[in-house]
Amino acid sequence: MQALIRDWRTAELGAADQALCAFAEKLTLEPARMTQADIDGLRRAGFDDRAVHDAIQVIAYFNYINRVADAVHVDLEEGMPPYP
Repeated sequence: MQALIRDWRTAELGAADQALCAFAEKLTLEPARMTQADIDGLRRAGFDDRAVHDAIQVIAYFNYINRVADAVHVDLEEGMPPYP
């Protein structure tokens, strides 16, 4: 788990999880650069239409709620490491 927290690229993940992490990172950091090729990458990793939709919803909600929390300066939960 610590490897995943430090950097998902070096964690021991299967192909589907690697594809999902890459997709989530791009959607989070560069949403305007998302293309059909990004969705195709998830499909090649075994994601069907519903799984792609669910992934987008979860990633988008996570980003939304973090931005809300950042805007109102919500404190981290006890034991949660600060974002670098």
